[in-house]
Amino acid sequence: MRLQLSFPAEKKINKTIKITGSKSETNRSLLLKALFANVTIENLSNSDDGQVMQKGLNTSHGEVDIHHAGTAMRFLTGYFASQAGKEVVLTGSKRMKERPIKVLVDALRDLGAEIDYMGEEGCPPIKIKGKKLVKNKVSLPANISSQYISSLLLIAPSLEYGLEMELIGKITSVPYIKMTLGLLGQIGVETSFEGNTIKVTPKKQVKDTTLVVESDWSSASYFYSIVALCSVGTEIKLSSYKENSLQGDSVLVKIYKDFGVETNFSDNQITLSKVKECSLDTVNYDLSNAPDIAQTISVTCLGLGMGCYLTGLHTLPIKETDRLGAMKTELEKLGAKVDIDSESLTLQPTKEILSGISIDTYNDHRMAMAFGPLALKTDFFVNDAEVVSKSYPDFWSDLKTLGFSVQEM
Repeated sequence: MRLQLSFPAEKKINKTIKITGSKSETNRSLLLKALFANVTIENLSNSDDGQVMQKGLNTSHGEVDIHHAGTAMRFLTGYFASQAGKEVVLTGSKRMKERPIKVLVDALRDLGAEIDYMGEEGCPPIKIKGKKLVKNKVSLPANISSQYISSLLLIAPSLEYGLEMELIGKITSVPYIKMTLGLLGQIGVETSFEGNTIKVTPKKQVKDTTLVVESDWSSASYFYSIVALCSVGTEIKLSSYKENSLQGDSVLVKIYKDFGVETNFSDNQITLSKVKECSLDTVNYDLSNAPDIAQTISVTCLGLGMGCYLTGLHTLPIKETDRLGAMKTELEKLGAKVDIDSESLTLQPTKEILSGISIDTYNDHRMAMAFGPLALKTDFFVNDAEVVSKSYPDFWSDLKTLGFSVQEM
């Protein structure tokens, strides 16, 4: 599906949008429910990734195809490895078969898991023969994707002796680890995270618990970008959000103050208000704990004629696409000057944004959505726009609600 985007009306918006549950919290909660039957969940994500996760958890034998869902691949690897009697082959899209999983497989093997590679060493597809894991100590490099760490932490309470994990080096994406530990705490599992050591106590049965999934802060980032690019006086209300969020991307509240956007919490919703024009020429952010919002911030800066220097992005090249390379290519199509290295992106202030450009999405939902707000500044096309269904199926219809022109070509 190819879309043409523009914004024909006055660039001041006052609307309310309901966003479904966080993909990250949904997939963690679904795995905990699979391990402990008396856990229930409210406000599940309606994303493709959430549906793939549910389908995978309901499978005990045969092939499980998770398509592009990296979170499901990592979480299901840990889950099936710890489930005696279940035997599956975990596979996915062409890109998924290129994404590394060796660190997680090695850690699970250290705990006694039986996992074999079916293709290239270190990448999916993998064959998993579930078994009872009795070892309870493991070490991992700390600068890896937090999903590897969370995969192990989520199954830890179901292991006979729990789990003690040592993280070696500087830890990446701490908020996502704390999200996992927070959810374990909500179902009554005791955990500790001191220095570089995480401990999870075993739990054969948990109390009856309802996990209410907060709406997705990564999805909220696109509305922060829209408000930043709109006129002063714009307000967009989003539900349902918590001021004490478990999600690392809630750092948006602080970051977007630099772009003149204020956030107010009331009755489980947030109001984003454009209160002033941005006077900064360039912004610098270390996004080690929230790398998924790097694309959104880059596009916001382009739209405002600003520069940015974003660091802590070393996990982006192994996402749905090489996000650093993809952002450089697509931003430069629009007239920007961009430099990247293995963990950072530098955007120079851009005076003129080109129009009529076709943005490629690389099978990456965030590539499509990050560029969406830029229609407030220029007309352009989005190729393979349906990729947003991975995390936010209603994205384009919600943009229409805000007054964007979204036409299928």
